[in-house]
Amino acid sequence: MARPKIVLYVDIVSPFAYMAWWMLKNNPAFKSVEIQTIPIFLGGLMQACANTAPINIKNKDRWIGTERLRWAHKFNIPISESGPSPFPQSTLNPMRAIWNVQHDQEKLDRCLDALWKAFWVEGKTIKDVGVWGEALEDALGAEEGAELVRLAGGKEAKEGLKGNTEAAFEAGAFGLPWFVCTNSEGGKEGFWGFDHLGQVMEFLGLDRQDKSFRSLL
Repeated sequence: MARPKIVLYVDIVSPFAYMAWWMLKNNPAFKSVEIQTIPIFLGGLMQACANTAPINIKNKDRWIGTERLRWAHKFNIPISESGPSPFPQSTLNPMRAIWNVQHDQEKLDRCLDALWKAFWVEGKTIKDVGVWGEALEDALGAEEGAELVRLAGGKEAKEGLKGNTEAAFEAGAFGLPWFVCTNSEGGKEGFWGFDHLGQVMEFLGLDRQDKSFRSLL
């Protein structure tokens, strides 16, 4: 049988995309799964879907902060208690930058790790090039990080990230995290949301014996 696979669409602006990525990379329940991460621009996806950002919905804007910490605490995911300020912030440029390394999963993971740490753990102002540029330099070294900063402003990165966002939409995404999962028998389904990781695991035939997963749908 083929190895199960998850394609995970992400934007660093989303705390739930961060937590989903962290779980897939760090929780042993997913060690048998091939993980592919694809950077998109959440704002563009929301526009394509005519969707409304949760923070713009009354009551949900406050609830979502509680939900973020509830899941992070349950699975010991490092995250700032207060969250970044201001929020939201534009992540368009850093997402364009890391599009340039998307075909090297190891480099992309290092970049995502550094960017999410700066934004969701340390609460830095990720919209500032000095912040996200430094994060990329920390991830890949000064020379390569600076090159990604330069490439972020190029036509290829702009069109490439737009193409990824359109691909996410065509794959059924309307928000993040969005998972496209292929099980060992070749079946494919899409799933949305950190709180549906349990459904992802069930579809892929993964072990859910850890009691922490019982609260996941």
